Amino acid sequence: MYKGFSSFVIFFLAMMQLTGCSSRSEELILLAGTYTEGDSRGIYLYHFNTKTLEAKLISETPADNPSFLTLSDGEQYVYAVSESGNRSAVLSYVFSKINETLEPINMEYSSGADPCYLSVSPGNRFVVTADYSGGSINVFPILKNGAVGPAAQTFHFEGCGPDSLRQKAPHLHCVTFSPDGKYLFATDLGTDRIYVCENDHPNGLTRPAAIQLSPGSGPRHLVFNKEGSMLYLINELSGNVTVFKHNRGKLHEIQSVQADTCQARGSADIHLSPDGNYLYASTRLKGDGIVVFKVNKTDGTIEKRGYHPTEKHPRNFLITPDGKLMLVACKDGGCIQIFRIDPKSGLLTDSGEKIEVDSPVCIRCTLSQL
Repeated sequence: MYKGFSSFVIFFLAMMQLTGCSSRSEELILLAGTYTEGDSRGIYLYHFNTKTLEAKLISETPADNPSFLTLSDGEQYVYAVSESGNRSAVLSYVFSKINETLEPINMEYSSGADPCYLSVSPGNRFVVTADYSGGSINVFPILKNGAVGPAAQTFHFEGCGPDSLRQKAPHLHCVTFSPDGKYLFATDLGTDRIYVCENDHPNGLTRPAAIQLSPGSGPRHLVFNKEGSMLYLINELSGNVTVFKHNRGKLHEIQSVQADTCQARGSADIHLSPDGNYLYASTRLKGDGIVVFKVNKTDGTIEKRGYHPTEKHPRNFLITPDGKLMLVACKDGGCIQIFRIDPKSGLLTDSGEKIEVDSPVCIRCTLSQL
């Protein structure tokens, strides 16, 4: 009798633990960065249920044009750009997943105008920004309390591209570390280059080496597969996705596939599904939507499988950790649109649900601990 009761208690507790984990895995904290020229105030925190698709606003943190943000290793801190011309800055925050709060630490002005992307180095050594108007990369050390210090390194670039309107000067648009953390890759939309830095300098990065791409392509954002053996690049001006094999900071182009069939010259973001089976790219200005590609897991090449329209001006988008949902920041649509992902085809279905917020341009998420 006692053994039976004991077994029941153990079974009951185990089931409660599994149920609790399952429930928590459905709850996410969303962080949304915005442009603040209109009604938006800055960074928005939401509690989001991936089953019901209900989003509850937790807080609004005032900031000037926090158009891109990222979480540190360990998710204790959040870093954001303030994309504000010559008064641009990097913002640091303490982030509590338990209390679901975002508290400012400090702001460090940038010597590069209009940073539009930032990444945290492995081990939280420093924050790197891609400065669009400044045509530069800035490296800000992370202090013990999570604050950012003055830039320890700045790399300025020169050159132009064949597009007389969009490529008069360098326009850095993305800075991303390779999965092993040994290299930083930076895209320059203005000169059709990818810059590669080694992450082994005492203060940050080695001087960048340039990889020249097709003239007029306008490289914008890139993503690695989990192994780091493949790199996928969305080109804003040509509208093509370029596929590279990657090995120790070297790239070998193996494929280029058109994503933007409207020739709108506004392709924006690119992400892989968590299982690596599908690749997605956003296109804007004409035919706004998400393009779906199937990934060949043997050689890394891609095949276009579909397209789904979105609200106006889809910029950054996010795939939830379970791979079941896509949240799209539609800047001119004034919302974050929510789509379901078919696990068998990778195609999208509009859930009909959206989060209303003015000028959303960046979304990040993490599991809630409540």
